[in-house]
Amino acid sequence: MERKIVNKDDFIYPRGRYYGQVKPENLVFNANLQEFAQKVSYICNLETGGKMAPDEAYDQIKDLWKQLKRSKKELRIGEDPFQDGQGEVQD
Repeated sequence: MERKIVNKDDFIYPRGRYYGQVKPENLVFNANLQEFAQKVSYICNLETGGKMAPDEAYDQIKDLWKQLKRSKKELRIGEDPFQDGQGEVQD
């Protein structure tokens, strides 16, 4: 029987497989989204367990959300690559 060695980081920070359209920006955003979800889960668990104040948890999640939105904007996820910044189609 073959035994697979489990990496500590793979256990603590599991990554799901990506099934979407394979483009570099989509893969990077997916990794950022999974990291966001993992951190939000930790913050929620700390708050639920009484180890973090609700206001602090809210502020941390809000900051993480802003980082994720910035990432989406910088990677131009959901934008038409043939449009300029004003929505005009480029020739």
